Amino acid sequence: MGNVSIIIYITIAILLLFLISHSPTTKKPSHHPHRRLKLRSNFSFTDPSKPTPIPFDPIVADIERKREDRVWEKTQFHLDDHAPGEESQPEWEDFMDAEDYLNDEDKFNVTNRIVLLFPKIDVSPQDGFLSEEEFTEWNVIQTQRETLHRTKRDMEIHDKNRDGFVSYEEYDPPSWTKNSDNDSLGYNIGWWKAEHFNASDGDGDGVLNLTEFNNFLHPADSGSPVLLQWLCNEEVRERDTDKDGKLNFKEFFHGLFDLVRNYEEVGHNSSHGLDDTRDTLAKKLFAELDKDNDGYLSGTELQTIIGKLHPPEHYYAKQQAEFVIQQADADKDGRLTLAEMIDNPYVFYSAIFNEDEEDDYGYHDEFR
Repeated sequence: MGNVSIIIYITIAILLLFLISHSPTTKKPSHHPHRRLKLRSNFSFTDPSKPTPIPFDPIVADIERKREDRVWEKTQFHLDDHAPGEESQPEWEDFMDAEDYLNDEDKFNVTNRIVLLFPKIDVSPQDGFLSEEEFTEWNVIQTQRETLHRTKRDMEIHDKNRDGFVSYEEYDPPSWTKNSDNDSLGYNIGWWKAEHFNASDGDGDGVLNLTEFNNFLHPADSGSPVLLQWLCNEEVRERDTDKDGKLNFKEFFHGLFDLVRNYEEVGHNSSHGLDDTRDTLAKKLFAELDKDNDGYLSGTELQTIIGKLHPPEHYYAKQQAEFVIQQADADKDGRLTLAEMIDNPYVFYSAIFNEDEEDDYGYHDEFR
């Protein structure tokens, strides 16, 4: 079945390529004057818990990953070359070859890449259409690959005795956590404490292997009940202004409710009527969460909404999938054909433009 499907894809692709190349009104991707593919020019290594956009194509991801590694190496091993607190930035020459490669149609043909990748995404079911679920799963797989790569890189620093594990004594929290108090930076400080480390130590042997260290850096995606409970407890600790170990309605309303609303994409409005509705909705949710009806929320009672307070990568992958399908779905049937993807290549190969270029040409890179 798989071989037959691949043959069908190749046959369709050849026909599409023939029609595109012989169409007098259709331009090849390289003919778009302001759609030159550009790679990201800087990276942030300060907060590994924040999601990082992942390119659609593994080839592009690999190029960016290698570039990011060079930036990381400069940041870690050549700090003396920069002023204190200044983040090492990649030199422009480091990127020229990669961008020239991506924009050379003989070396990197966007249409051919889409033809090759389509059957790898169209897997459940393999029916010649890409659904939102299939695209979401593809994005998740790419994200997991990039996340694990970054975790391996971070582990190289912290595994000081090179035994393949990180102990709590080996792990050095980011320098900014050592010079800050808990009240000024909130929950982030707690992320580097022993409670976090121990919650990540799934087998309880006192050290973190690669999987556990990855969970340590990305607890929302760990699937670990212990780590998810730790996240809940951290939310209570951060929002608990009177330090009684639980959240009253005021602490919940001014700290967490809007995060839940934003996740559920509830519209905001500053009018008095909708403010009253916001208060009503908050009280309703608070009552639903307060299982023991004591007027307070514990960390355990936040478990049902922790995925909204700390969305996993699947949440962002789904957003990306929704966006590209909305942009490329010509017949609005909620799924993509190979032809629709070929007709809209720059939805998937999003380019990075500076603000001046965005203003001049009206192109905003929401996918990235």
